[in-house]
Formats: sequence, C-alpha cells, structure tokens
Amino acid sequence: MQVSIIIPFHNEAAHIERTLNSFVAQHRRPDVLLLVDDSSTDESPKIAAEFAQAYPFIELIHRSGDHSKSPGAKVIQAFNFGLSTLKEYDLIGKFDADILLPPNYFETCIRAFEQQPDLGMYSGLLYVKRNDQLQYEAIANFDHVRGPLKLYSKSCFQAIGGLISCLGWDSIDTLLAEARGFSVETNPGLIVEHMRPTSDEYATKDYYLKRGESYYQIGYDLFISLMSALKMAWRKRNLSLFILLLRGYSRASQKGLRLVDAQAQRDLLRVRYTKLWSSLAKKRFI
Repeated sequence: MQVSIIIPFHNEAAHIERTLNSFVAQHRRPDVLLLVDDSSTDESPKIAAEFAQAYPFIELIHRSGDHSKSPGAKVIQAFNFGLSTLKEYDLIGKFDADILLPPNYFETCIRAFEQQPDLGMYSGLLYVKRNDQLQYEAIANFDHVRGPLKLYSKSCFQAIGGLISCLGWDSIDTLLAEARGFSVETNPGLIVEHMRPTSDEYATKDYYLKRGESYYQIGYDLFISLMSALKMAWRKRNLSLFILLLRGYSRASQKGLRLVDAQAQRDLLRVRYTKLWSSLAKKRFI
C-alpha cells in the first residue's frame, strides 16, 4: 500500500524534531511524508528541512497566507495545499507535528486496512504525560479518530469529498464515512503521546460563537445543535456556553451558509440521530 502522510505545521520548533524522529523510527515508514510549513516564524522550517535532506521519503513545502488563530480552518487549508501536490496514495493521513508514534504504528494500520476492505478510518489513541505517567487524553470517546491522527483509505477519503476547512471538520469526516458505508476504528494498543495537550486556548466567547456557527455550517439541524450545545455545556459545567453556542447557530442560520451539500447534510443527520437514539436507549447522556 502506498502511504502518504501530510503534516501541516506552524511554529512547532518545540516538538517537530521528536515527531519526525518517531516517523523515521517506524518499522514501516510512510512512502511519502509531506511537511507543509504554514509560514512559521521560528526554527521549525529549518528542522524540517534537515530531515527532508537526510531522508528521501520526507518532503518539505512552504505555504504563505493569513495565520490569525482560526481553529480548524487554517490547518485544513494547509493540508489541502499539500494534498494538491500528491499524485498517488492508497492511504492518506493528516497528522500533527506534536505527537510521538510507537515504532509499529504504520505497520499495524496497514495490516488493519488490508484485513478489512470496508475500513475507512483508523488510528491509535492519544495520551498525555502527567507526573511522568501517560494518561488518556479524555476529551473524546475511545472510538473517535482524533484530528492529530487521521488516516483514511483512498476510497473513503474520496467518498467523503476530502476535508472541509472549518471548525468541526474532524467530526464531519467521521460521520460521513459511517454514513457512506465505511467502518471507523481506533486501536487501544497503539498509544500515541500528545506532547502538547489540547488546551483551552481557544475557549473564549468568540470561539464558542464560532463553534455554534459551525453546527449550522456542517449541516446540523436545530435539534442536533441543541443536543450538541447541551452536551458541551454539561461537560464544561457552564450554562453560559449553551447560550453562546445557540447564539452562534442562530447567527449562521440567518446567513444561510452551509459548507456541505444537501445529500451530505442528510447523511450527517441520519448518523447523528442513529447515535443519539442508541445512546438514549442505553440511558446515557449525549
């Protein structure tokens, strides 16, 4: 299988060397590891260039553009910039520059895709180090393929129409993959260290308004948006977040801007409602 991985990065000097060393140490390296420098101003492009010079499977390209903080959108724009330069692949991945892979990561993933023809997405699980101990980064369910570790089969990637550059992209892809007949799996035995834990750096009023807007943009209806907003507010123990999220949804609905077509919206909602009813049937809050 031809494995092509894209790592978009911006100012990752503190982590990128260790990340790339974990790729170099793979028992089965990717055929292409494309590094997309998204206008970094630190030493990370220099570090990336040294790896690209030393290892033929690593390539480095540069992208210029607006780099104001915009969770979700910018990283996928950089990913898509890199994707446009790739020619062939059987597995395509979007990985982050702040992770440490175990040496058997890709050989394990390839084996899973070879053994399961309907497998569309696959990953390990992200852990963070606290007091010198690795602990699961519990911001997502164990069965969710996280944004820093996205690996797709070519057929799945094409079926979902690639990645949409907006907040919530890493939920859209999973829902569309399942809606279009692909299985999505994580492997608890593949433990990946997340060197920079997901933080609350974006947890501002503006972030939650944009998060609410994204519910509408990615195709959620009002009821699913209400449930999603309630779930987030419950987890954060903050009722004001619920109000901000719904305000954002309302603002986006007034503009009428959807980032998915009508068929994709129907597919997304079908999967979301199926998951919702299943969860309620098990008497779990969603």
